[in-house]
Amino acid sequence: MEVKQGAPHSLTANVPFSSINVDHSLSITNIKPKIVELCKDLFNQWSNLDNSHFSVETVSGGITNLLLKVSVREDDVKHVNMTVRLYGPNTEYVINRERELLAIQHLSAAGFGAKLLGVFGNGMVQSFIDARTLTPADMKTPKLAAEIAKQLRKFHQVEIPGSKEPQVWNDVLKFFKNASTLQFDDGEKKIKYETISFQEVHKEIIELKELTDCLNAPVVFAHNDLLSGNLMLNEDKEKLYIIDFEYGSYNYRGFDIGNHFNEYAGYDCDYSLYPSKDEQFHFFRHYLDSDRPNEVSDEDLEALYVETSRYMLASHLYWALWALIQAKMSPIDFDYISYFFLRYNEYKKQKGAILSLAKSYLSKTKLGERFI
Repeated sequence: MEVKQGAPHSLTANVPFSSINVDHSLSITNIKPKIVELCKDLFNQWSNLDNSHFSVETVSGGITNLLLKVSVREDDVKHVNMTVRLYGPNTEYVINRERELLAIQHLSAAGFGAKLLGVFGNGMVQSFIDARTLTPADMKTPKLAAEIAKQLRKFHQVEIPGSKEPQVWNDVLKFFKNASTLQFDDGEKKIKYETISFQEVHKEIIELKELTDCLNAPVVFAHNDLLSGNLMLNEDKEKLYIIDFEYGSYNYRGFDIGNHFNEYAGYDCDYSLYPSKDEQFHFFRHYLDSDRPNEVSDEDLEALYVETSRYMLASHLYWALWALIQAKMSPIDFDYISYFFLRYNEYKKQKGAILSLAKSYLSKTKLGERFI
C-alpha cells in the first residue's frame, strides 16, 4: 500500500497515522463517511477513489470496542479487506495503548493476530482475518482445546521488549484504587455499588497475592483476555488465530491459563461449564508438550493444575474490579455492576476449595516450606 508518513510515535514510526477521530456512537450508516475519510487519509492510493468503492459493516466483538470490516474495491478485480477497531470511550483507564501497539508489532512478526496497517486518533486499522469467531462451547471441544493450548504455548514464548515485571497485581491494585472511590449519579447503580465492602475486597486481594507469590510461577508475555471472542478459526485451512492484544502484558503463566478457563462460562457466567480436571489435564498436556502430550509427567500436570487454579481466583478479582470502572466510564449498554457481583461471588464460592488444594500440594513440596 502507498501510505502516509508514519505516526508521530516511536512505537509506530513505520505505521501510517491519521489524527482523525471517529465517533463510536454513530450508526453504521452515519459512520461510513467518516471511515471512508479515514481510509483515504491513511492510504494515499485511495484518496481519489469514489466513496462507492468502500463498504463498511460491523463485526462481532467484545464489550469495550467497536469492530468494523471495511472492504475497498480498487478496480473490477482487486478488493482489499481490513478491520477498523474503534477504542471504547474511556478505555484508557484500564488499557495501556502504548504497550498494546508495541506488542502487536512483535506478535504479528511471530505470526499472531492481524497485521497493524494504520493508527488513528481513537483506534487502529489491521489486516482482515478470514475466519469465524469461536463460541465458549467451541473452546471445550478436545481438538480445539489442544490447538489453543499449543498456540498459547507459542504465544508465551514471544519476547516483547520492555519491563518483564508481571502485571496482574499491579493492575488489580490500580483497578481497586479507582473502583473503590467511584461516584454514581444513577440511583440503581449507586444502591448496588454501596453494598460492596471494599475493605473486604482489599483483604481478599492481599491474601490471594501472598498465596500466589509462593508458587514462583513462570512469567511470560500473556494475552490476559483469551475469551472465545479473541479466538478465530478458519475451518477450511484448519487454522486458529489468537487476536486482540489490548490487555497483553508480562504476567504469570497460570493467570493466562486460569483466565482462559474462566471464559468457558461465557458472558452469562455459567461456571458449571468450567473445565473438569480431566479437561484441564488434556489442555495442559498439549500446552506443555504438543508433540508428545501423553508423555507429560503426572507431577508436571499436578503442578500446573494448582498454579492455574490459584490464578483462576485472581482472574475473578481482576475482572470484577474492571467491571466497576466500566460501570462508571463506559457508555455501552451492559450491566457491569451485576457482572462485578457474578465474578466476585464466584471467587468467594471457589476460594475455599482452591486454597485447600494449594495448601495440600504445597505441604508435599519444597515450595511449601515458607508457607506451611
